[in-house]
Amino acid sequence: MIRKILIANRGEIALRIVRACRELGIRTLAVYSEADEQSLHVQLADEAICIGPAQGNESYLRADRILSAAEIADVDAIHPGYGFLSENSEFAEQCESCNITFIGPKSETINQMGDKAKARDAMAKAGVPIIPGSEGALANETEATKVAQKIGFPVIIKAVAGGGGRGMRIAHNAVSFVKEFQAARLEAEKAFGNGAMYVEKYLENPRHVEFQILADRHGNVIHLGERDCSVQRRHQKVIEEAPSPFLDKNLRNRMGKAAIKAATASNYVNAGTIEFLVDAKGNFYFIEMNTRIQVEHGVTEEATGIDLIKEQIQIASGNRLSLAQKDVVLAKHAIECRICAENPSKGFIPSPGTIGLYYAPGGHGVRVDSHVYGGYTVSPYYDSMICKLISYGRTRKIALDRMYRALSEYIIRGIDTNIEFLKAVLLDPAFRQGEATTSYVEDFLARAPKDLFEKNNSE
Repeated sequence: MIRKILIANRGEIALRIVRACRELGIRTLAVYSEADEQSLHVQLADEAICIGPAQGNESYLRADRILSAAEIADVDAIHPGYGFLSENSEFAEQCESCNITFIGPKSETINQMGDKAKARDAMAKAGVPIIPGSEGALANETEATKVAQKIGFPVIIKAVAGGGGRGMRIAHNAVSFVKEFQAARLEAEKAFGNGAMYVEKYLENPRHVEFQILADRHGNVIHLGERDCSVQRRHQKVIEEAPSPFLDKNLRNRMGKAAIKAATASNYVNAGTIEFLVDAKGNFYFIEMNTRIQVEHGVTEEATGIDLIKEQIQIASGNRLSLAQKDVVLAKHAIECRICAENPSKGFIPSPGTIGLYYAPGGHGVRVDSHVYGGYTVSPYYDSMICKLISYGRTRKIALDRMYRALSEYIIRGIDTNIEFLKAVLLDPAFRQGEATTSYVEDFLARAPKDLFEKNNSE
């Protein structure tokens, strides 16, 4: 029985975990950097321990300091949230060796699925459709060029240990390939300490659709439907929704079965996500598995009524899943907009600083997952996302209308935000008609008036 959980993260996800634990009667320990001393998760957790300076590599990425805090506070389990150490197999293994429950899959699974080349191979053996590409990591530019020419351009170059769009480049011909390969490898080495690369066929204008998985230690595996994450900028998700406006019942069933097959083949336990690319004809291909809770998990929670954080904790406690596949119903349509401290009129540059006036939207069908408040200082050391604004309703149109209303109510003074950009997207006919693919944002920015996003809440 889990009695106390250390939350090895910060921001809104740490706050989300605190709240789920409180409902379950589980005590919480917040660990925090010096920059996060006034954060809400620190204030609301039962206990809190500072683990270092503001820089992530001196605090939230220091497994030794986190495990020391766990020992001092005598915790039973660690929830890693997303980002930081959430997909670090060594950290998961260290937790296991310290008899601390890691709320996530086993370290072997993280290691296998975190290596994208190994994951591709495992999925191919399991019969899950994969995009044509190299078999394993490529030794050098010469070998990579031969593979790219065999596959046929355009191709996408990816870091084996990549994530968040880093270590990723697109090459449309052999002339640009070597330059893009070298740039991607250098970025991967800096970001992940691993410059191993592989190459895949690049699908032009696909949709990015992911399936939420839950799996327990007793062999039960289910999916909770899909999320459409096609609205992206530089491979970073901007808007997510469930269900996808593109999938019909037949395609949803086929992709759901493939997602379960992928999770079963990897001996997966806990919450995870199987990500696919889908072309205009409905052909779908596995691209990666995220071995953690996703940023956009709240979309699935509102569409299905299932609390994913609580399910994670119950699974980690050794319990069976609380529901079967037949119990999962996408009863509502849910949409999430990521509110970021950035300036769209200046190339989306980050806008750290102290928030002045702050007013969060509310009302029927609106959920605000945020750790900020009036007087809170947005640090330059972390991701610029400051809120996940979620709307939901019986139909997609209702959810869209509620989201626009909520964005219009949202007031954040003192820093720039992307709220006006998001409002413009929600009014765009292509988005409202459910036609967005992964190239949507670039296309939208190219045709949008240059002064469309110049109004900012910092005024």
